[in-house]
Formats: sequence, structure tokens, C-alpha cells
Amino acid sequence: MTQIDDANATAVRRVLEATPVLVGVGRARDVIPDMADDLLLHAGPPIPWDRMSGPVRGAVTGALLYERKAGTEAEAAVLVESGRIRFDPCHHHAAVGPMAGIVSGSMPVCIVENRRGGNRAYATLNEGYGAVLRYGAYGAAVLERLRWMERTLAPALGRALDLCGGIDMKSLIAQALAMGDEGHNRNRAGSALLGRLLGPHLVRTGLSTGDLSEVFRYLADNDLAALNPVMAACKATMDAAHGVAGSTLVTAMARNGTEFGIRVSGLGERWFTAPAETPHGLYFPGFTAADANPDVGDSAITETAGIGAFAMAAAPAIVKFVSGTARDALTSTLEMYEITLAENAAFGIPALDFRGTPTGIDIRRVARTGILPRINTGIAHRTAGIGQIGAGLVRAPRACFDQAVAAMAAALGR
Repeated sequence: MTQIDDANATAVRRVLEATPVLVGVGRARDVIPDMADDLLLHAGPPIPWDRMSGPVRGAVTGALLYERKAGTEAEAAVLVESGRIRFDPCHHHAAVGPMAGIVSGSMPVCIVENRRGGNRAYATLNEGYGAVLRYGAYGAAVLERLRWMERTLAPALGRALDLCGGIDMKSLIAQALAMGDEGHNRNRAGSALLGRLLGPHLVRTGLSTGDLSEVFRYLADNDLAALNPVMAACKATMDAAHGVAGSTLVTAMARNGTEFGIRVSGLGERWFTAPAETPHGLYFPGFTAADANPDVGDSAITETAGIGAFAMAAAPAIVKFVSGTARDALTSTLEMYEITLAENAAFGIPALDFRGTPTGIDIRRVARTGILPRINTGIAHRTAGIGQIGAGLVRAPRACFDQAVAAMAAALGR
């Protein structure tokens, strides 16, 4: 075996052996490494305020209103432009955020621990559907929802997780795939399983009847409740494989609405970036592709870990949401085997006789085959404050992988 093959064998083993467990819920400033009150985390590779897309700017505005650091949209803009607010990618803090990805100090986050590797990862709680912060909306209803989540939902979930001793996310994802999810845009089964596991313990938390009813309503109505813990589980899994010298394994794919970026296990903390593509998909009534923002969000960590679009063969019904046919879902998964290093036997796909999902994107295989990783994703309006307008499919830009291959060749003296 070559040096790269040896390194990749180590990195892939860490991915396949990861045991992510949802262990709790905490306040971002208390649990996320190096989090501070003047810091906002965002999705994707690093980006300054003046290059942020509309939905990310909208979410920044909403976060500052939520934190009561600003009282109006104009005050939020003045505060940011004064330089008193710092920005950093979620990925630099062992965190991931869907869509705009904004995390502020007071926001509750789920905590996932990889018990095999000893590392942790974090993600905000999912807000549900409609006009929500992660899509750049920041109206009064959005802020009240966030404050209810901080005040009522987060403490309830945290106490329930303490009582049950945590939830094995690898097992939950495996069961959800067998029930028709793919783990990114379709999480109906996973969210139902999450509610089922938490339910008996939620009733022991001492919540009032009214608050308990609201928490159960959140779990019942939000088919994406499991998405954020799944993202954190994938982040904890892929971080365990990062930093293996000589490895060509991709450990992160992320988008900030302006650029798409990847990180590679053997290339340290560098990002390899290219302009983000605009997804092709289905739009809500009244919206068209002309309204769409380029791809945005850290949720591509699911594809990086071998689920999402890489597991679409398990979830043919996803095409009703992101466009295409059931055959397209099957083709999506089969194609991804060509650019990955392993198959995750823990995530068997029923339609493929329980063949494991394609796992471990290899920058060399992408460059050699020209096959680009597939991602299924929500679509945000390009204007701040509007929110989600559809969902669809997109591919990672080839330039990211070409840059990474050249950097690896230079690092190895080739």
C-alpha cells in the first residue's frame, strides 16, 4: 500500500468506528469551544460581512435581535459594520449549522459525543418549517420561536436526555434509513424515532401540562427535528478522521451562500473553495429560480459522512420534495460509490440488499472520474428576511477538488 492508502485506511476506520451519541443540550456560550458573546458562527468557509449572501445577512440580523444587541435591522447593520461583532465558521468550533448556520451565545445547541474517538460536536436545535432564522428570516414570530426554544424546549430536551442516558445516533440513523429517510432533507422517520425515544423521559421532567404539550407538539409537527442532531453526529464522525497526514479523505463540505468549501483530512485547517452553485429543484408557489440564492449551509456534512444524497436510494419519496424520479434517487447513490473509499455496513440500504452507503469522499477519485458529490438541499431566497422558497439538488464544484489534489501533491513532494 502507498502512503496515501495507509493514511486513508486509518481515516476511514475512524469514520466507520465512530459512535456518536446525543448526550445533552446546552447554551452555546457554555459548551462550544472558544465561543464568545461578540462572536457569531456561520455556515461554510470563512467569509466577511461585505461578501455574505442575503440569507446569511438576514440570519445575522435575526441573531443580533434575538440577543437584544440591536433593536432594529438598521441597528444590527451598524453594529456589524462597527467591527464589534466577529464572525467565524461553525466548523472551526466543532459545530455545524443548517442553511445560514448562525449560532449566537444564548442559542441552545445539541451536544453529540463520539464515544469511540472522545470528541464532541454541536448544532443548533431545528426551528421547524416556514419563515425561520436559518433561511434568513427575522420577523417577530421568528424571534419568539427562538426564545421559546431557549426558555422551554431546550431545558426539557436536556433533562430528558439526562434521564435516558443519551441517544445512540448511529443506531437512529440506521433505523431511519431502513424506514425511508436519507438523513438530510427527509428525516420523517428519524424525527419520529427521536420523539419515541425522548417521550417517556419528557413526561418525567416536571414540565407543566401546557409546556409538555408544546414540546410534544414540536416533535410531532417538525419532521426535521432529527436533522440537527444527525448533522452533529456526522460532524463528530468526520472530525474524528481529520488530521491524518497524507489522507485524501474529505472531512467537510460546506457552503456559505457565496462559496462552497471542502476540508481534507491530510491538509490541516485549509479550505479549498469555489463559487457556490444554485440548486436545481422545486419551488414553492410564487417563486422561481430567479429568486434563489446560491447553495448555503453546513448540512452537507451529511453527504460527507455518507448519507443525504449519498443514501437517496433508501428514500425514493425524497424526489417529491427535491425533484426527479425514484430511479434518480437510486442512480444518485450508485454513482457515489465511484468516488468513495468505503461502504458503511451500519447504514444498509434496503433497495440495494442492505449494501452499506458510499462513505468517505476521496479527492483523487473525484478528480480522476470527474464525478462530483451530490447534495440535496433547501433553497433560500436571495433577499434577507424572506426565508425558504424550495428544495433541490446541487453538486459540489470541481475546482475545490482540483485545488485540494494539487495541494496534496505539493505536501507530499510530488
